[in-house]
Amino acid sequence: MLSLNRFFVTIFAVKYLIQRIMTKILLSLAAVALLATGCTKKSEKALVLYYSETGSTESVAQELQKQLGADIEKIEAVVPYSGNFQETIERSRREMQNGETPALKPLKSKLANYDVIFVGYPIWFGTYAMPIATLVKENDFEGKTIVPFCTFGSGGLKSSTEALRKALPKATVKTGYGVRAARVAAAGKELDRFLKENGYVAGTVEPLPDYSAQQPVTDEEAAIFDAACSNYQFPLGTPVTVGKRSTADGTDYKFTAKSQGMDGTESTSTIYVTVGKGAKPEFTEVVR
Repeated sequence: MLSLNRFFVTIFAVKYLIQRIMTKILLSLAAVALLATGCTKKSEKALVLYYSETGSTESVAQELQKQLGADIEKIEAVVPYSGNFQETIERSRREMQNGETPALKPLKSKLANYDVIFVGYPIWFGTYAMPIATLVKENDFEGKTIVPFCTFGSGGLKSSTEALRKALPKATVKTGYGVRAARVAAAGKELDRFLKENGYVAGTVEPLPDYSAQQPVTDEEAAIFDAACSNYQFPLGTPVTVGKRSTADGTDYKFTAKSQGMDGTESTSTIYVTVGKGAKPEFTEVVR
């Protein structure tokens, strides 16, 4: 009888051991499946596709490509823009008025091979440069994820993103990244945050705090606004209210400013100013 009991005990022990092993195998398989699902974004193929005339957008594109580890290609017009500011303005204005778009050299990259396309451009007349108008006219980017990035004198990220969404209804146009041409040196650090916050690369960053509620501008805050904006070639208005936030790098300000056009109409804009520790105030973007 004792031997029989030992026999049954041994059977139960073996059965328990087999169950433990099977459970571990199933859990391991589930973990592998979960890991594969969580890496979907990493498996997506990305392309940095950009137009640059003066080199500012190209600098941002190259930094973006480096951080992403993505493919990269520059868009080129068949008849290049001169690089002269006034000549470029006159040509692009004429093209806009006449409903023309510049012919582009054929792309070497096959857009069909990419899931996510970062589209870069300078801002002209509040929207993307004319070569991008040709790009979106000739390609619908159906099923693609489009991430805009741009350089500008004062602003234009929001308006150009809205224009891209309208021009590319078959694509998913995400919120993008923009930087003033005068602040391109800051793009590396800002892109690191942008890419991690939006899940385009691995890693985490400390969330930025919200701006405080808008309050009437004090004399001290008006002086900060003037120090940041007075040297800009066009008047940016008079600050009326401001919200603030403190970051690890300094203090950010969100000003509401009012200005009057040549026709006498009053307009309101939002102007972002940053003051780094030990640095001079500088405005980062104007949203009209």
